[in-house]
Amino acid sequence: MDRIDAMTAFVATVDEGSLAGAARRLGRSPAAITRAIASLERRTAAKLLYRTTRVLRLTEAGDRYIATCRRLLADLEEAELLASGERTAPRGVLTVTAPLSFGRLHVRPIVDAFLEAYPSVQVRLLLLDRVTNLIDEGMDIAIRIGHLPDSGLIAVKTGEVRRVVCASPDYLSRRAPIREPAELTAHHCVAFSQITETDVWTFASGSKGGSLKQVRVRPRLTVNGAEAAIASAVEGRGVTCVLSYQVERELREGSLALVLERFEPPPLPVHVIYPEARFSAAKARAFVDLVAPKLKVELARIARNVAGARQCRLAGPPESASHPGHRRRRDAG
Repeated sequence: MDRIDAMTAFVATVDEGSLAGAARRLGRSPAAITRAIASLERRTAAKLLYRTTRVLRLTEAGDRYIATCRRLLADLEEAELLASGERTAPRGVLTVTAPLSFGRLHVRPIVDAFLEAYPSVQVRLLLLDRVTNLIDEGMDIAIRIGHLPDSGLIAVKTGEVRRVVCASPDYLSRRAPIREPAELTAHHCVAFSQITETDVWTFASGSKGGSLKQVRVRPRLTVNGAEAAIASAVEGRGVTCVLSYQVERELREGSLALVLERFEPPPLPVHVIYPEARFSAAKARAFVDLVAPKLKVELARIARNVAGARQCRLAGPPESASHPGHRRRRDAG
């Protein structure tokens, strides 16, 4: 059986989560998909999938091998599209990855607009809270939050987000003021494990150009998703540390308030990145041309709303009137 055909069947099976799903996607029978995967396992002398009537999952060897398959299939598609004139007409499959929460809130709507503008393109949007290797995993474009390591990838900066600490006005009205990061040890904290270590939060020294310092907190609740941490904070369960875009709506509506603003660490850049070779395809160029300016506008809007919430905090909302220590200086950043 043709090796490329077998790799296509293998990737489709993993993407669809079943042999039957891969068969429907490729217009083949489940038996043909099974034979394709068996041929790869014979060729590699390794079991690639654990398969039962209910469960299908990659083996350790399969997890390594599928990254190679994705890269080879993406390169093959790229070569075919370029040869057929795709440079001037975006079409084919575009694979985009982004952080889970940011992708759901801000990238997915842009993908919808892209699909409407380019009906001959199909998009695989992978929302993952891990750093992917675009080349090894056969991906075209990634949206990244944070400082980028040196690499051969092209990066377009679209804005910044901040790491912020916040709590509900009700919680703040019932508890002692939080003037310094060290005072968090006396407060209930809701930790979000994917934004920092669960019990260590990072702050600036409070002076312009000051160094960073870490404060160990004692979380009463630790979750692995921002939405859960934010919901608990809104309900008055404690103080949480998340990224500014994740609480933009809550800050704007007043269900959460910022604390320790002048101790916020430097902002984190947001980039659209892609391998230079992938950018030769019209589908990649068209997506970057759409997503970069839209994200710039969206991130600027978020920054304005967070700054507005900061100003409201300075004004002293009624909920915190009982604690003079709740009034804050504006963060110079």
